[in-house]
Amino acid sequence: MLPDRASIWITCIDLFLEPDREHESATRQMKIKFKDIEEAYDFVSFGQYGDHTALLDKSSGKIYWRSEMGDSDEIPDEIWESDDTIEIPNKNDLDLGNQLVFDFVKSHALADYEKVRAIFDRRGAYARYKNFLESNGLLQKWDDYEEERQEKALRDWCEENKIELDG
Repeated sequence: MLPDRASIWITCIDLFLEPDREHESATRQMKIKFKDIEEAYDFVSFGQYGDHTALLDKSSGKIYWRSEMGDSDEIPDEIWESDDTIEIPNKNDLDLGNQLVFDFVKSHALADYEKVRAIFDRRGAYARYKNFLESNGLLQKWDDYEEERQEKALRDWCEENKIELDG
């Protein structure tokens, strides 16, 4: 028995309105391992601001690395120009540089705030700051604080930039 005209029309309409699964999966963003984002962030934050760059291609999950020191590959122009590509932030972009230090000092060593501020008046401040922390029994607290704030800032950045995380 042949189907009637109404059921043929309904079938045709259903096929027309059904989402294109092949196209949908091609444009869907890949989940990115949080560990990969952290590694790229560490790379970008190492050295002077702007010395290192990492770009995330959100559609493929691939991270492209570039260093002014010449020890990593150049990033192809099409990656720079892609709408699916986003630059991994530096710690200063996320207020995780000196501001993080002063936030920690305010909450854990307020009496030494001016002393720490003086430490950061000259080059090489971070090494002197670490020595200060160690001599005051605060180094482990600092490491935990820094790690916690960094993870939260990176996860917030991923959420703001619609990066789906795996882990």
